[in-house]
Amino acid sequence: MEAIVYQPIGIISSPYRTRAGMPIQAAGARGIRGTIKIFPEFGDGLKDLGGFSHIILLYHFHRTQEKALVVTPFLDDQPRGVFATRSPNHPNAIGISIVRLLAIEGLRLSIEDVDILDGTPLLDIKPYVPAFDQRKPERVGWLEKAQGKADQHRADERFK
Repeated sequence: MEAIVYQPIGIISSPYRTRAGMPIQAAGARGIRGTIKIFPEFGDGLKDLGGFSHIILLYHFHRTQEKALVVTPFLDDQPRGVFATRSPNHPNAIGISIVRLLAIEGLRLSIEDVDILDGTPLLDIKPYVPAFDQRKPERVGWLEKAQGKADQHRADERFK
């Protein structure tokens, strides 16, 4: 299969300069503000985005160096298959976050509930639409006992 290559559409800025101490999920980042600078050639794509209160960000974990198929996640002490975790050490270092869109001023987006490292390359933006995106899960696997605890945990340097 051919290689898949993505071009960043912008850069995410946040108060987090290192992974250690940053929220591990948006639930722990309530009220944390950041910005996105969209590159000029993608500016026209922002048309009509301001009508949405929340957006889905797809981004590249640019500081992730290691890949692993088994990891010990922040909310557990047991090794788990990487596809059953939110670890950045996936074979393709792609992150996803739902953030509140506060404002769009030209090519700059002001966002809130940011759990993303400063300088992260943004791959795509999609509007968050509850009717499309919300589901009521029947089960959440090993995270059953950790639900509601993500906002109490902070990242450490376990994922390189």
